[in-house]
Amino acid sequence: MKIVMAIIKPFKLEEVRDALTSIGVQGLTVTEVKGYGRQKGHTEIYRGTEYAISFLPKLKIEVAVTAELADTVVETIAEAAKTGQIGDGKIFVYALEQVQRIRTGETDATAL
Repeated sequence: MKIVMAIIKPFKLEEVRDALTSIGVQGLTVTEVKGYGRQKGHTEIYRGTEYAISFLPKLKIEVAVTAELADTVVETIAEAAKTGQIGDGKIFVYALEQVQRIRTGETDATAL
């Protein structure tokens, strides 16, 4: 089992969710986060005053899947979240040792 975590631009959430649903992903977790990478933030002007925004708003998506589905999920997120512009985000994949569904007590792949 794997956890696929992706940091994406907020306006791409619906496209990513629809794409994941189309390949059979049944659930995901979304968290609003802030951060920066190569873009190092940007400057904005508000009421005539320029100020720097160091941390940009992003969304973190986490999906728990079987190991066999992980590569497909990564490819699907990458295609759906891509704009071709700097700041599109990153995808991380890491091992998931154990899962338990609280309601039924199911474990591991059956709990996903």
